[in-house]
Amino acid sequence: MIRTTLAQIAAATGGRIIGDDTLAVEGPAVVDSRRAVAGSLFVAVPGEHVDGHDFVRTALEAGAVASLATREVPGPHVLVDEPVHALGRLATDRLADLRSSSGLDVVAVTGSQGKTSVKDLVSHVLAAHGPTVAPEGSFNNELGVPLTILRADADTAHLVLEMGARGIGHIATLCAIAPPDVAVVLNVGTAHAGEFGGLDRTAQAKGELVEALDADGVAVLNADDERVAAMAARTRGRVVTFGRGGDVRLVGDVTLDGLGHPHFALEVAGERFDVTVPQLGEHHAMNAAAAVAATTALGVPAADVVAALAGAHAVSPMRMESHRAANGAVVVNDAYNANPESMAAALRTLAGLAPGRGIAVLGEMLELGEESPEQHHRIGRLAADLGIARVIAVGPAAAEIARGAGSVGEAVADVGAAVEAVSASLGADDVVLVKASRGARLERVADALLHD
Repeated sequence: MIRTTLAQIAAATGGRIIGDDTLAVEGPAVVDSRRAVAGSLFVAVPGEHVDGHDFVRTALEAGAVASLATREVPGPHVLVDEPVHALGRLATDRLADLRSSSGLDVVAVTGSQGKTSVKDLVSHVLAAHGPTVAPEGSFNNELGVPLTILRADADTAHLVLEMGARGIGHIATLCAIAPPDVAVVLNVGTAHAGEFGGLDRTAQAKGELVEALDADGVAVLNADDERVAAMAARTRGRVVTFGRGGDVRLVGDVTLDGLGHPHFALEVAGERFDVTVPQLGEHHAMNAAAAVAATTALGVPAADVVAALAGAHAVSPMRMESHRAANGAVVVNDAYNANPESMAAALRTLAGLAPGRGIAVLGEMLELGEESPEQHHRIGRLAADLGIARVIAVGPAAAEIARGAGSVGEAVADVGAAVEAVSASLGADDVVLVKASRGARLERVADALLHD
């Protein structure tokens, strides 16, 4: 965070100072006392199971200089009515100062799937052209976005944000905190369709990102997704498209090498580039096209972007994370999240990596609404059609996957049973994909296979 006194924090949040108003915060804002460092601001958020106010003293001992709180606590603090809203107001205030003093630009990414992967690619490319701050993992909500902003300082040239939504108005709220200069919309898919109430309402919510642009901004839109392409009519900014028919155009076939890394060609402003992304899966070709469109919109030469992508290894955990077990088998941990589109992409990658010997350990895809049984069944059928050798569905809610997979499908009750089922016959040449929505916590299967 740029140097910020308690007086400035109180002015930004409408809070009341308890302590020395000249005391300055120069470190990041944190909501976990274990992440407090010298100079940081601890934000005491009351949670469902724990109350951050109970950990203020621990944060101070770790180096935090002050707290944002709703009741009096040890040490210097600013009293506010609601800490999450206050955190957002503080982030807006500090970002405005940074923009006026250093010309920092903001890239925001949304979509039903691929947000984190594209955010990582964009931040990797921009880091070669100036200090860049991006979210850790998927910090993409009303807490994660302000916390990311408040990691920026006077040296930061690029701020890359991931913006998620659970309903209409959520992205608009995040854009009020951090108005974007470049707004990237990747796709409108079935992730959270049950919560949104259908794909059209999902598109309405995702499009709030491009509506937040001013006339100098750039909307980066997926030309191959009709709902995303239609968002061009909802923005005041310049429109740049990507995809098979986009301004940044994916041409020809995408091929995977022996490590599962995609090789493909992109055409940018009439010039053709051969591109490699050292990450698992064909879907990273479209992710790379989006990253090229976003970063060239900021003036980075396309040749520089392509060169940077060749070194863009996966950095966010539990997203097609590949490890080798003690017996030589490969375990791909993609258990951070799942929806029908990302599940299908992961299965195609598995089929390419291990023809005839892939094992898919799959859990429930959440928030699909009334389409959930059919979507789970389709995923099982796809796995069988792709030639996946075994499809293990974990938990009662995922059992329809096993039914869809037919003779190669098997349903197990829980994580322990899944580990036992895989371990019993795991060979050195096998590749195991572990994937489910976050709530299933299926990373425990990957951990057990790697560390047992």
